[in-house]
Amino acid sequence: MWTDTHCHLDAAEFDADRDAVIARARAAGVGQIVFPAVDVASFDAVRALAHRHGCGYALGIHPLAVGAAADSDLERLRDALAARRADARLVGVGEIGLDGFVSGLDAARLERFLVAQLKLAREFALPVILHTRRAVDAVAKQLRRIDVAGGIAHAFNGSEQQAGVYIGRGLRLGFGGAMTFERALHLRRLASALPLDAIVLETDAPDIPPHWLYRSAAERRRGITARNEPAELPRIGAVLAELRGLSPAAVAAATTANAHAALPRLGTANGNAGIGMTGA
Repeated sequence: MWTDTHCHLDAAEFDADRDAVIARARAAGVGQIVFPAVDVASFDAVRALAHRHGCGYALGIHPLAVGAAADSDLERLRDALAARRADARLVGVGEIGLDGFVSGLDAARLERFLVAQLKLAREFALPVILHTRRAVDAVAKQLRRIDVAGGIAHAFNGSEQQAGVYIGRGLRLGFGGAMTFERALHLRRLASALPLDAIVLETDAPDIPPHWLYRSAAERRRGITARNEPAELPRIGAVLAELRGLSPAAVAAATTANAHAALPRLGTANGNAGIGMTGA
């Protein structure tokens, strides 16, 4: 069984066929998926999807959503975490973090939202799902100040030394479609060299498509798109297996165990029985 630790199934790209997306994932052998929120408007949607499909969800405010968020949204997040604290499908606080790639963001505001959300994760004893794009050290600095109950650094692309900092703080590192490109030499070396028990798999669907779904800028201008989805995870996992000289079955078992270690509620029998199971 494979586990997709990061999928935005609530995104508009899936409006036409969400149930079919889940059916394809199940047929491909993906037994569990995590749906992180990106803003307060998505809280109810990710929770409903998790209960409908027997998956996990996380609540948080994405760094790229901070600019449009109100200060009161942090209190709304706290209220939502308090209201759902007994919900076994609530597996963490996320997607939260910093972003050093997109220009024009208010760095001080992003940091303030990250710090507040890390404190909420600590208050509710929940793991975190972190966004660290070009901000690996800056996020790690806050983790040193605010101890949280582990979690996942999603779409990790730092150095091996930086990876060691996150692993040392009890976090796992997420790898997905970017690893499948042969030219992604650094990322592939990292996926090969890190301890296997530090790695989880993800799609970040509908984003970060693997190389077999990639479309050039010219194709995208012509309207040819490449939507990623959880059914691609086993093939992504097979790339990791090849890089490490392991069988896909061994990688599926290891990365699923790692996902359960990173997000303990994901593996509880009473909370999350897997795709296809429904809950109230």
